[in-house]
Amino acid sequence: MKLLRRGNSDTPDNGDHEVVESTAVELTSTSETEGKGRPTPKRREAEGRRRGPVAPAPLTAKEARARRKQNQGSKEERKLASAERRATAADRRARMLAGEDKYLLPRDKGPVRAYVRDLVDSRRHLVGLFMPLALLLIMAMFLSPAIQSIVTLAMLVLMLFMLAEGYIMGRTINRQVRERFPDTMDGGLKLGWYAFVRASQIRKMRAPQPRVSPGDAV
Repeated sequence: MKLLRRGNSDTPDNGDHEVVESTAVELTSTSETEGKGRPTPKRREAEGRRRGPVAPAPLTAKEARARRKQNQGSKEERKLASAERRATAADRRARMLAGEDKYLLPRDKGPVRAYVRDLVDSRRHLVGLFMPLALLLIMAMFLSPAIQSIVTLAMLVLMLFMLAEGYIMGRTINRQVRERFPDTMDGGLKLGWYAFVRASQIRKMRAPQPRVSPGDAV
């Protein structure tokens, strides 16, 4: 009997166990409140506090210009940055005119388009007179009606010859491209129009610049 009473006295009853658990919960919540006391801030709020206060928006145009100049730096720094941009643009244009594929426009990239340009530049074309004749027609509009009619008739005849030459040139270039690049998907009317536009430009104004001279073999 004593052993039984000793076992009962050593083991706490259910009421004492609940009191211990509630006390532990209160201590844990108290320690958490004393250690933290507020919810964890969001990342955006923490970054905003690190950056500091945001400057108010400018109230006048003068203030906006002054702030923009301040952000851009001093006058010498702006001049240096502008000179660097001009030098970079000039270098890119020089490389484009030289025909470097990296700096070309999408319509001019690729070995097929380079071959077409060489074919066009290696010959003289009647369609190359299109721009000078257009200027002549504009000037003729200020002359007498008789001269205007003669110039207009001559222009119409030349336009017919130019269209015929463009058609023949497109077919010829497409055939030569298929022979040189049998696996290419570039061809047809799109490639013929590319050659026609190239041929209609004044030689010195073509971009990229011609790599061959008239009469050279391609």
